Amino acid sequence: MAKTTEELLEQALEQNSELTKQVGSLTDQIQALTEQVAYLTRKLYGSHSEKLVDPNQLSLLEDSSVFTDPEQTGEQSEEAVVTSTQRKAKRRRVETIDVNLPVEETVIERESSVCEHGHQLIKVGKHFVRQVVQHIPGRLYVENIYEATYKCADCEQSDGVSHLYQGQAPQALFPHSEATPSLVTEVLHQKYTLGTPLYRQKLEWARAGLIVSETTMANWVINAAEIVRPVYDLMHEHLLSQRFLQGDETPFQVLREPGKSARSKSYIWVERSIRLADQQVVYYAYGNTRSGKFAQQIYSGYTGVLQCDGYAGYNLLGDSVIRVGCWAHVRRKFYDDAAKVKGKFTRTKPLELLNQMFHSEEQWRLLSPEERLKCRQTDLKPLIDQFWAWCEQAAPAPKSRLGVALIYALNQRQMLNRVLEFGEIDLSNNASERNMKSFVIGRKNWLFATSPKGAEANAIWMTIVETAKANGLDSRTYIERLLHELSQLPTSPTREQAESYLPWNQYLKPSKQEIT
Repeated sequence: MAKTTEELLEQALEQNSELTKQVGSLTDQIQALTEQVAYLTRKLYGSHSEKLVDPNQLSLLEDSSVFTDPEQTGEQSEEAVVTSTQRKAKRRRVETIDVNLPVEETVIERESSVCEHGHQLIKVGKHFVRQVVQHIPGRLYVENIYEATYKCADCEQSDGVSHLYQGQAPQALFPHSEATPSLVTEVLHQKYTLGTPLYRQKLEWARAGLIVSETTMANWVINAAEIVRPVYDLMHEHLLSQRFLQGDETPFQVLREPGKSARSKSYIWVERSIRLADQQVVYYAYGNTRSGKFAQQIYSGYTGVLQCDGYAGYNLLGDSVIRVGCWAHVRRKFYDDAAKVKGKFTRTKPLELLNQMFHSEEQWRLLSPEERLKCRQTDLKPLIDQFWAWCEQAAPAPKSRLGVALIYALNQRQMLNRVLEFGEIDLSNNASERNMKSFVIGRKNWLFATSPKGAEANAIWMTIVETAKANGLDSRTYIERLLHELSQLPTSPTREQAESYLPWNQYLKPSKQEIT
C-alpha cells in the first residue's frame, strides 16, 4: 500500500531528527578528540608551566607533569640481588683497588694501658684486622685497620707465659666487605639526592680507582636500608600521631615481583606532615598495588585530617579520617581547558576565580591558623560560592576538557569545601606532590627496581633523605651519622636509641673530614 504524502513527510522528518542527533554526537566526539590531541601535544612539546600570559594573574602552582620517558640503562639493574638456599662455590671477587691509591693506617689503641693485674703494658706490635675503602667528598683512599698489640712484661716475668692484649676495632659496616659508612653514604647521596643511577656510578668509581659492580652496590643499598629501618619505622609512627597529613602516590615498575608480570605497575606512596608541623616527616612506602587496601595499611590507626587528590582508593580509610580535597588539581584541569587550543589561551570565568583563590591564599601564607581560617571564612568563601554557582549552570559536552574538569570538581565538592573548616592546611596538596616529584625525577634515571627488596630500599632512603631536608639537615651528613653509629650497636636499637636519631633530635657536628 502506497504511503501518503503526509506519511512520507513524517518519516523524512524522523530520519532528519535522527541524523541531526548523530551529527551532534559526532561533533562532540570530534571536539573531545581534538582537545585531547592538543592537550597531549602540549604535554609533550609545549611549556609545562601553568603561568598565565597576563602578568596581573598569579599562578602559584607548580606543574604536576611527571617524567616517564626512560633513559638507556646499563647492563643490569641496580637492584639485582643474588640469593640462594644452596651452598655454592666461592666466586672470585670482582672488586679491585688501584695500587696507586693513597694508603693510610689506623691503629686502634687499647682503652686500658694496664693488664687485669694492674701492670703497665708495653706495646710490642700490631694485628691486622681488615682493609677498607674510605671516601671523603673529592677523595678516595684505602685505610688499613690494625689493632695494636700489647704484652705485660711483669706477668710474663712472674709466670713465664706471654700475656697479649689488643685494641678493639669497630665493627665492619657489612661482614667481609670493604664498604664503609662514608663510601656507602656517597653511593646513596649520588642516587637519591643527585639522581645518579648505579650503572653510571660504577663508571665514576672505576675512574677514581675502585672497581665495583652494580650488584655489589645494590646490595649495599639494600643492606644499609635494614640498618636504618628502625628509624624509618619510628618516623612513620610519629607521622601518624600528627593531626594533619598530606598524601599522594605514583607508579613504579618492579621487574621480579611474585605473582605479577614485569610490565605490571607497582606504586610508591608518600604521606607527609603539613607545612606548619613542628616535626616534619616525609614518608615513602612501596606497595605492589594502588588498591585502597594498601592505603588502609599505611594509614592504619590514623584518625586525623588527610589532604589528597580525588583517588577513590582513599575512600576505604572510612569515617575515622577526614578527607580534604586539593584545589590545585581542580585548577589544573580548568587550566587544561583554557589552553586546549594550540597557540591560543582562552580566559575563562572558573579559572579566574581559582586564580583569585590562590592569590588570596598566598597573602595569608604567614598568618597563624586561626587568622587564616578567619580570612577564609570572610574572603575565600565568597569566591568558592561563585565558583560552584558557575559550575551548576555550565553545560559542556561530558567528554570535553571543560566537561572533565567540571565533573571532577563537582565529585570532590564536599571535600574541597573542607578547606573552609581548617586554617592549618594549605589550599593545595602541592607539598606532597613536590616530594613525589623528587622520586619521579629519580625514577627517570633508575627506571625500575628488580626486586621488591630494592623497591622497599628506595622508599626507605627517600624517606631518610627528604625528611632530613625537611628538617633543615644535610642529608649526606645525616645518612653517614646513621650508618656509622647504628652499625656499631650490638643489637637492633631500642626505641629510646632510635628516638635520638630522628632528625629533630639530632645535633650534627661537622666531622673532622668535613672540617679539613
